Amino acid sequence: MKIVVSGGGTGGHIYPALALIRMIKMKHPDTSFLYIGTEKGLESKLVVREDIPFKSIDITGFRRSVSFENVKTIMRFLKGVNECKKMLKEFQPDVVIGTGGYVCGPVVYAAAKMNIPTIVHEQNSVPGLTNKFLSKYVNKVAICFEEAKAYFPEQKTVLTGNPRASEVIEASGVGVLEKYGFRTGRKTVLIFGGSRGARPINDAVTGALKDLASRQYQVLYVTGEVHYEQVSNMLNTIEKPENVAVEPFIHNMPDVLAACDLVVARAGATTLAELTALGIPSILIPSPYVTNNHQEKNARSLTDREAAVLLLEKDLTSGLLMKELDAILMNDLRLSKMKEESARLGIRDAADRLYAVMAELTKKGGHSS
Repeated sequence: MKIVVSGGGTGGHIYPALALIRMIKMKHPDTSFLYIGTEKGLESKLVVREDIPFKSIDITGFRRSVSFENVKTIMRFLKGVNECKKMLKEFQPDVVIGTGGYVCGPVVYAAAKMNIPTIVHEQNSVPGLTNKFLSKYVNKVAICFEEAKAYFPEQKTVLTGNPRASEVIEASGVGVLEKYGFRTGRKTVLIFGGSRGARPINDAVTGALKDLASRQYQVLYVTGEVHYEQVSNMLNTIEKPENVAVEPFIHNMPDVLAACDLVVARAGATTLAELTALGIPSILIPSPYVTNNHQEKNARSLTDREAAVLLLEKDLTSGLLMKELDAILMNDLRLSKMKEESARLGIRDAADRLYAVMAELTKKGGHSS
């Protein structure tokens, strides 16, 4: 099978695409891929690093306010469609999948107009503008949250989950905690605010360090590289608790997750896919700075099923964070119940599900809408 993949802008769109490619390559090594993105986006670095054939187009997203820039965006879109048609004609894909971000617009639209089977993959519970637009033209819309069904044509929508989940289930937490000076057999919580960190989460954690020192559980606290120096300087003025390890960034995140009993994090779609795939309970602090407040809606899909606890950033304090940590980690029955509910929500075979959708479309051949 020959597959064109497109996704860009943020890691939330790119990492699921890369996970899908890796999983398909592992199980179907004769598959060929072409990734279409933008040179300015993060995908140009991440995709090339994976040794995946990469081509780029020049495209920007629509501004939500009235702006002359939107006229330029329309012109770039039309030009991008023409460029994509040439790329698709040359590569001759069996199927095209977009994983989100404005770069998918011209790529998937061009494929649909050429009667090439098409899929969009929506990671969040509330879809972005591009995927809502493309849903009118594609054969299938793959979703990760049941709540997303309401935004798409029912007959096209299929629940597949996030391919990132298919990768993390291979992770092993054996021997990971010892690298941070921790003891095995002791409950462990991981706290992080994304790759860049989050100041409100950092403030809550640093304010709670004295209380954490008296707890039986241990804390792996990831500041984000931007905030690490500031936090380190603060730690130099106090006695850092022996049960707390502080890191700027975690490179082997799946293995670390697999070793933890509880996670405190934002509510990005990829993070939630990883947590539920591994059956890990969480305290979720959604970023309030995202489109359509989708992180809070993502989080509620877990909290409504008691797999997680929701803390809004505006309410976050050191005291409230400690209260919730204690309420979960010092109550074995509740911790066990949350683990069960988290695992119940996990879709561990997401990559296989997506590949099955692709295979079915290629059997039918051509565009159906």
